Amino acid sequence: MKTPLRRFILIVLALFSSGIANGATDGFPNRPVNMIVAFPAGGGTDIVARKLGQRLSIMWGQPVVIDNKGGAAGIIGTTMAARAEPNGYNMFMATLGNMVINPYLYPMDINPIKDLRPIVNVVGVNFVLVANPSLPANNVKELIALGKQNPGHYNYSSSGAGGAPHLAAELFKYMSGADFSHVPYKGSGPSITDLLAGQVGFTFDSLVQTLPYIQSGRLKALAVLGAKRSPLLPNIPTVSESGIPGYEFTNWFGLVAPANTPTELVTKLSHDISETLQQPDLIAQFEKMGADVINNTPEQFNAQIKADSIKWGKIIKEAGIKRD
Repeated sequence: MKTPLRRFILIVLALFSSGIANGATDGFPNRPVNMIVAFPAGGGTDIVARKLGQRLSIMWGQPVVIDNKGGAAGIIGTTMAARAEPNGYNMFMATLGNMVINPYLYPMDINPIKDLRPIVNVVGVNFVLVANPSLPANNVKELIALGKQNPGHYNYSSSGAGGAPHLAAELFKYMSGADFSHVPYKGSGPSITDLLAGQVGFTFDSLVQTLPYIQSGRLKALAVLGAKRSPLLPNIPTVSESGIPGYEFTNWFGLVAPANTPTELVTKLSHDISETLQQPDLIAQFEKMGADVINNTPEQFNAQIKADSIKWGKIIKEAGIKRD
């Protein structure tokens, strides 16, 4: 027969384990929240993370610290995120490259799909093919001609081997038959810096990163990579309508957490981030940068990541894309 004291202890333990008593989300967060970005400051992922982080800081009354861990095509930051304490205070602003592409190109100590838990896909990111004004090509057909007439002579930059810009370029090469040289950087920030300086000829990157330079005339846009033209660049054609039918590439930035983060904390984070992403002025800010708010559920984001892994794994294999 159980004593009253033992019965009381068992009840308390049961309540605690179910999160009813002193639930894991009570008062959460009560200290700074860390948001890892796997690229240097100044890139598209970093810009989106900072804008969202500012809004969450206001909602929570706690700082959201953007922790830039660039290098190794985002693998350093991805690995740190997977190994972080699963306590709700560690999130990772992941990209298509971090979660889907890198595992097909690199040996990794972690499995991003298994070791990171989706919270919410934040934005879909429109990509654009941009060039330094000195590049002797003003459209896709002229660029393809350069790559065929002078194989490997003209170079393009990327945020790193295996990142989304690299994959977009390799898909372009595969579908066009043109040949260009790849110059990888540690993030989109330094990639664009050298493109502006004329150290490389062109790149494939997000409108979030490149739009201000296109608008100022420091870079020229040759084509957008999505299925349709961007309302921000209505006169710039898609790659598909410019000479490579069927070409399409978009990226996404979404928040994930270490795999063992408790469900109640993931639910809390998803709810608060979703609420923040419904703010009209924030949606407008992202749209003006060329990013469309997605704001889906953890389950929907998880399904999207797995579907993208199957899709791009097949493309990488068929196209023979390598990390260089």
